[in-house]
Amino acid sequence: MVEGITSDLIQLLMDREQYTLPQAVETVYGSSIYLALQRPSSGLYAQSSGYVYEYLQKELKSKASVPSLHE
Repeated sequence: MVEGITSDLIQLLMDREQYTLPQAVETVYGSSIYLALQRPSSGLYAQSSGYVYEYLQKELKSKASVPSLHE
């Protein structure tokens, strides 16, 4: 289940956000959502890919709104 959702998240980023494959893979595997998918107690593994993608989008938007110290 987790592998399928992970694959779907990567594909959704490429389709909807025009990420390259390496960008999408790095984004998904570097997210807190991916870490939550690994924890059965989170329950995310039992949700649809679209549901989990919404949470990933929220995480990415919140990271984008925080100014980087390196800019």
